[in-house]
Amino acid sequence: MQSIDDNIISKLKKCDRGKVYFVADFAQYGEANSVQKALERLSKKQAVLRLARGIYYYPKIDKKLGLGVLLPAWEDVVYAIAKRDKARVVPTGIYALNRLGLSTQVPMNFVFLTDGTPRRINTGKGNGILFKHTSPKNLAYHSDIVMLIVFALKEIGKNNATIEEQSQIKEILKQVPKELVLQDIKIMPAWIKSLIMKLYE
Repeated sequence: MQSIDDNIISKLKKCDRGKVYFVADFAQYGEANSVQKALERLSKKQAVLRLARGIYYYPKIDKKLGLGVLLPAWEDVVYAIAKRDKARVVPTGIYALNRLGLSTQVPMNFVFLTDGTPRRINTGKGNGILFKHTSPKNLAYHSDIVMLIVFALKEIGKNNATIEEQSQIKEILKQVPKELVLQDIKIMPAWIKSLIMKLYE
């Protein structure tokens, strides 16, 4: 009879590397406590990486360039959590600006709005992922790009967007079909709606 550790390794070997896992993904092999301890043992052997409490990663290994273990993008972790919780998420603050190319600053803490459970996930060295609960209306945009622009502009602030930032946003908006922009305008704050209409002309 295989141990929980062996069962987990067998399952991982059948999957592609580079995937995020949670304790519940191995529930068929034992009680949550036993699975958690097995994953902790495997992380000590570096068979899996422990990203945060209850969150593990089956790492990609770069042999071609000799880089070794490749860490996941934190955004991949966020969307894995959202998928597990059947929740929607959207980046805010500095990270939203970074995603759109409006800032080169990389935040120590990634803040996402969600219609799921609010929580903070510590990722070590003072870094973390913060999920802040928001009303479904704030996540009801038809275009993810438009939604990201809205939260980036909220971070910049009313009347604070520079000519260069507006020009960049105008270029980004060209990726979005006009019908989606017109649908999403209905739920934007008035000042953002006014700016988007001006840039979309």
